[in-house]
Amino acid sequence: MVGNVSGMHASPHRGASVEFAEYRRYVPGDDLRRLDWRAYGRTDRYYVKEFEADTNLRMCVVLDTSGSMGFGSTELTKIDYARRLAGSLAYLAVQQGDAVGLTCIADEIVRTIPPRRTPSHLRGINDVLEHSGAKGDTQLVERLHEFAETTSQRALVVVISDLFVEPASLREAFDHLRFRKHDVAVFHLLDPQELGFEFRRPTRFVDMEGGPSMFADPNEIQDRYQRALAEYLDALRTIMLESAIDYHRIVVDEDYEQVLFRFLAGRAKRRSGR
Repeated sequence: MVGNVSGMHASPHRGASVEFAEYRRYVPGDDLRRLDWRAYGRTDRYYVKEFEADTNLRMCVVLDTSGSMGFGSTELTKIDYARRLAGSLAYLAVQQGDAVGLTCIADEIVRTIPPRRTPSHLRGINDVLEHSGAKGDTQLVERLHEFAETTSQRALVVVISDLFVEPASLREAFDHLRFRKHDVAVFHLLDPQELGFEFRRPTRFVDMEGGPSMFADPNEIQDRYQRALAEYLDALRTIMLESAIDYHRIVVDEDYEQVLFRFLAGRAKRRSGR
């Protein structure tokens, strides 16, 4: 890495330097001094000049806010934990002079804040996180494809989700992000009850995204559930490895500060191995 956030990511090679790299469409909040008025005169559209990076990182946090993220058997639901992770990553990036953006997704892209590096920008991200609830269907794969198509500037893309989708379809979405030259890290959030399945009596299981509920005796389905879970986690691990994804499986009763420490230490180790 050549950026200020040591160990997090190699520079995505865009920034504000002296060597021109490319144009991109203007979005609200961009520095008006970087508008190219000649391009506007030719096309009647606003474009911003991009330059080869000096040292700074661009990080895009993609936060899953679908209904399943509202589940929690401990003090924190998955969405609570995800908001803490996202807010902490954004704070670390901005404090060290790097740009961070936020995209909240469910059955659609709910909210997008383009990457910037100012303290006032961080307040805007925290405000969106504070009001982000868990609702809507999971369409993670479709939204990641959409994100890949609409985010042309290379970045560290941090996906925070419970990954309640078919692993094979995730491979295509991650490969799409990698094809677009993004570095991808994934925080896979799981609740302890989802792993342990420690139910002792007949229980009604409710789909938090609006599907039908199911009444079942845990003793009759526990073995099948554990086998299916193991196959799912094994498939995910294989896909993450083959697609070169920085993958972190997190149980939400774990101290999130330790999770961040492991993530940053892992980025530093990858840097030293280059």
